[in-house]
Amino acid sequence: MTKKPIDLAKWNRREHFEYFLNFEEPFHGLVVNLDCTAVYQRAKQAGDSFFLHYLHLSLRAINANEVFRYRIEGTQVFDYGRINVSTTVTREDHTFGFCRILFDDDFQQFKQNAQSAMQAVRARSGLCLIDEDRPLDVIHFSTLPWIKFTGLSHARHFPARDSVPKISVGKCTLEGDRRIIPIAINVHHGLVDGYHVHRFVECLQGLFNDA
Repeated sequence: MTKKPIDLAKWNRREHFEYFLNFEEPFHGLVVNLDCTAVYQRAKQAGDSFFLHYLHLSLRAINANEVFRYRIEGTQVFDYGRINVSTTVTREDHTFGFCRILFDDDFQQFKQNAQSAMQAVRARSGLCLIDEDRPLDVIHFSTLPWIKFTGLSHARHFPARDSVPKISVGKCTLEGDRRIIPIAINVHHGLVDGYHVHRFVECLQGLFNDA
C-alpha cells in the first residue's frame, strides 16, 4: 500500500475539511436506485455470484474517484491509492462476520480473492475482528438482499475518528423489464461533497451499463 499526503496548504477544500473535521457526526448520505440489469444478466450467464459482480464494479468506481480514496489520519489527509473492501458475510445461522477482500482490476482474480476470504469467515464464528488497527485502505460494504430500502443509517462509535466510506446494497427488484437495486452511500463531509457523490454514482451506473 502506498499512500500520499494531500498538500492541505494548496487544497481547495482545506476550509471545508477543517470545518467538518471535529463534527460529532461528519457523515452525510443518500440512497440511489441504479439499473443493474446488465450486471445481473452477465453474472447469471457466467454462473457467478451477482453480489461479487456488483461488489467488484463498486470497487472499480471507488478507485476511479480520487476523493473516495482519501482518509483522515489525525489532522492530515492521505490518498491511499488503492482501496480494498471490508464487507459483511452472512452464515447459515444468520450471524455475520467482517471479511477483508483484496481488490484486483481483473474480475477472475478478484473472485478468487473473495471466495477464499469469504470461505474463511464462514468457517469461523463471531465478528472476525482480526484487524485491530482498523485498516483505512478499505470501504465498508454491507448487503441487505431481503429489503428494498429507501433510507439507511449506520451504527457509529462517535469518539472514534472515522473517514471510511460506507456502501450498502439492498434487494434487486424488477421494474418492467429492468432490474433496479438501491444503494446507500455514506461519506465524510470533510472529504466528499454532494458533487463527488454524484460523480461516483454516475461512474458506477456507467460501469453497470457497460457490463
